[in-house]
Amino acid sequence: MKAKVFFLIFFTTVISFGQTTISGKVTDLKGLPIQGANVYLEGTYDGGTTDILGRFSFNTNEMGVKTLVVSFLAFETFKKLNEVVTMSDLQIKLREDVNTLDAVVLSAGTFEAGDNSKVSVLSTLDVVTTASALGDFVGALQTLPGTTTVAEDGRLFVRGGEADETQIFIDGIRVFTPYSPTTNNTPTRGRYSPFLFDGITFSTGGYSAEYGQALSSVLLLNTIAEADQNKTEIGIMTLGGGLGNTQKWTKSSLSVNASYINLAPYIAVFPDRNAWEKPFQSASGEAVYRQHFDKGMLKIYTAFETSNFGLIQEDINYSEGVHFKLNENNLYFNGSYQGMLTDVWSVFGGMSYTHRQKDVGVRDSGIDDTENSYHTKFKLKRRFSNRLKLNFGAEYFSTHFNENYQDNLIAITHYGFTNDIAAAFAEADFIFSKKLALKAGLRADYSQLFKATEIAPRMSLAYKTSKRSQLSLAYGNFYQNPNNDILKFDQSLQPQHTAHFILNYQYNVEGRMFRAEAYYKNYKGLIKYDSELLDFETNFDNSGRGFAKGIDLFWRDNKNIKNVDYWVSYSFLDSERDYKNYPYAAQPNFVNTHNFSVVSKYWIDALKSQVGFSYAFASGRNYTDPNSEGFLNAKTKPYNNLSLNWAYLLSSQKILYFSVNNVLGIKNINGYQYATTADANGNFSRRALLPAADQFFFVGFFWTISDKGTDNQLDNL
Repeated sequence: MKAKVFFLIFFTTVISFGQTTISGKVTDLKGLPIQGANVYLEGTYDGGTTDILGRFSFNTNEMGVKTLVVSFLAFETFKKLNEVVTMSDLQIKLREDVNTLDAVVLSAGTFEAGDNSKVSVLSTLDVVTTASALGDFVGALQTLPGTTTVAEDGRLFVRGGEADETQIFIDGIRVFTPYSPTTNNTPTRGRYSPFLFDGITFSTGGYSAEYGQALSSVLLLNTIAEADQNKTEIGIMTLGGGLGNTQKWTKSSLSVNASYINLAPYIAVFPDRNAWEKPFQSASGEAVYRQHFDKGMLKIYTAFETSNFGLIQEDINYSEGVHFKLNENNLYFNGSYQGMLTDVWSVFGGMSYTHRQKDVGVRDSGIDDTENSYHTKFKLKRRFSNRLKLNFGAEYFSTHFNENYQDNLIAITHYGFTNDIAAAFAEADFIFSKKLALKAGLRADYSQLFKATEIAPRMSLAYKTSKRSQLSLAYGNFYQNPNNDILKFDQSLQPQHTAHFILNYQYNVEGRMFRAEAYYKNYKGLIKYDSELLDFETNFDNSGRGFAKGIDLFWRDNKNIKNVDYWVSYSFLDSERDYKNYPYAAQPNFVNTHNFSVVSKYWIDALKSQVGFSYAFASGRNYTDPNSEGFLNAKTKPYNNLSLNWAYLLSSQKILYFSVNNVLGIKNINGYQYATTADANGNFSRRALLPAADQFFFVGFFWTISDKGTDNQLDNL
């Protein structure tokens, strides 16, 4: 018996001499103890948890160099590699995890649309269920603050900038011709189907150094990364029809759709103010192919559209009106690859090609232009930690533009240009804590046409003022070459320049969001010229200047009122420019001082229906009245538009959709056209520039045939 007791004491003594006690204390950066943190040796079962004072202690038989791991929810995991015998009385400070949902977000000047974004203000389905948008993603974005209502145009005018100062990218690659063709006083539409995109980032200013050649803003569209099932989509509308199909395989998928639009039947029922010789018609198709690899994804996107129409429009200077016809073919190709090279390095490469051929006839003149444009981009991203990420790369833009002009007096004249731009960019994200983050970047553009290099710094800073709110600041310089209509006559100019200053406040709680943003933009080097119409005799220079300043407000709530989702936007804009053929600085005729919009959707469960409305108000725009002294010396009356829609769920995959644009039939006036010569009394007569139609009616039937059989969840919108 004594021998057994001696052996037990001896064995226990040997074991205790072979063990090491690991101990210490775990706190946050402020020194406050963290209770319940897991502390263990990596690759072993030895460990413990911290007590109420943040202390821990456990024994281990491990020897040599090991890794001690300390982890706790909402904090970054701590690892220490050292000799086990040295791991006593450790003082460990955990840093907050900057990837948590309540962490600060760099959001100044940026609106996100997509289910995966922490700062989403719209879902992608909002695009197709906004009453006034009629299924156009550009129309839905025009309900956000920062945009200006230019009803006769339809493109994005952002914070005092013209429409061509906003550039559109698909999967990070430039789209050179994003809008369908149209005629005067008839708004255009975006060419591409919103159903192919699962994320939209609309930057109203201060955007990343990765993007250039845009004075005002960028719109980033991301195609769907993963098809969830096989399905077929059928659409029958008052304007035409569409057919789409998606096929999904193990590591790849293909989505295609085609549509045909013809206004002739609609105009026969609802005539407008135009005398149509051939109502607008178009045929288009899109395809997205996705291929998954072990560490990346390849996307190939292509779209084609052919359009034509002919009409006679009223003109005060021609009693017989002005004959206008157009025929356009547009092809767009986009390919990109994104993937991981290692655990910390990622790579992106892509290119796009645009081919557009347009034939225009105006009275006795014929214009035939061809554009071939390319964009290539390559970038690398290095993740040093959750707190530091570096993004850098290079890209190349090239546009080849040729135009032929002829009329009864002039033989065919050929002219054009080649505009090549090389650029490099670098940008770093510094996440100092859950409350403070900084994005700083630099971009350099070299214009081969102008032999000029422009350096553009960009910066965005965000500070979280509370769990639900934050402040952001953004600053940046932005450059853009003149557009095709100018470069085709003069290639000896310089890039135009603007500087953005943005202050943003954002409050975000589940189901509700409030944003307030103040900004100032200073324009330099804008294009000025000395003639009414542009031609080879026009003199151009970069002496133009201007500014834009204002406040944007946004509120969205889908929580407080059962089955109701709504958002409210307001923008105040003060802008002046001395550019084009302006005799002096003035508020441009595309600027509204006040823009206000309300969008609401209400789900009626008993009727299996969603009803909605959109209301838009814009204060009057400047125009020049030659019967009074001055330039841009008068204003139109305010713009008002109330639109209604109703979506009825016939079954889980069949939707009947109705909408009416400008349901009250308000006579909105876009401006006035004056006679070029005065009458006997010295007065210039005028006519109001009215929309082609005061109202627009739309009826559509949409049927989805899919594997799951439950695609259209209108009650979740």
